[in-house]
Amino acid sequence: MNKQEQVMTEFRELFNKMAWLNKYKMEHSLEGYKPSEVHCIDYIGKHAECNVTRLAESLYMTRGAISKITKKLIDRQLIQSYQKQDNKKEIYFRLTDQGESVFAIHDRLHREFQQRDQIVFDQITDEQFDSMLRFIEKYSQHLDQEIQKQGISIN
Repeated sequence: MNKQEQVMTEFRELFNKMAWLNKYKMEHSLEGYKPSEVHCIDYIGKHAECNVTRLAESLYMTRGAISKITKKLIDRQLIQSYQKQDNKKEIYFRLTDQGESVFAIHDRLHREFQQRDQIVFDQITDEQFDSMLRFIEKYSQHLDQEIQKQGISIN
């Protein structure tokens, strides 16, 4: 296996380990919520003036899928839709009190997982972080270009 294959394999394994390790606690603490719903709530909780297009772009989902999720979240009274006075065409979302509660649980879990893993990050130098971040940024830009080349649209 060459280094490129090794890096990709290790990334996949790392992601799968994190998902497996976090899965039980996430599912137990957020029982009754699908991961896509929780991620939608999380994005709305962190970003003002959130609409279907912004959600679709950030979660790499179609607008149709986001519309279904947001309708379900509205029906469950986790989010509410609103329009601005100066733009009656666009629909935006914000969390309800119940949605804020789900957002807080999700945020607390992420902070807990981050604390659990802090021992590793404490051993990484700034130079190592910078190097990893440069690689991730370069690879992400490449994937963005490939998405554009293929004319793939999430909208």
